[in-house]
Amino acid sequence: MSDVASRIDDLETRMAHQEKIIGELNDVITAQWRKMETLDFQLRRLGEEMQSIDVGSAPANQKPPHY
Repeated sequence: MSDVASRIDDLETRMAHQEKIIGELNDVITAQWRKMETLDFQLRRLGEEMQSIDVGSAPANQKPPHY
């Protein structure tokens, strides 16, 4: 095999490996994006729940009933 053909084969092999790695990285990024969207939704929901809690029902300076 000539030097040029060998270099072309090497480049094609490298390109195939890079395409595989890029696909795997894309899968990881997509999974992380979905997880971030889920966590963002949960965080917003918890924030809304915290705001809806009646703060006036338990004054901060009042002792709990077990004292």
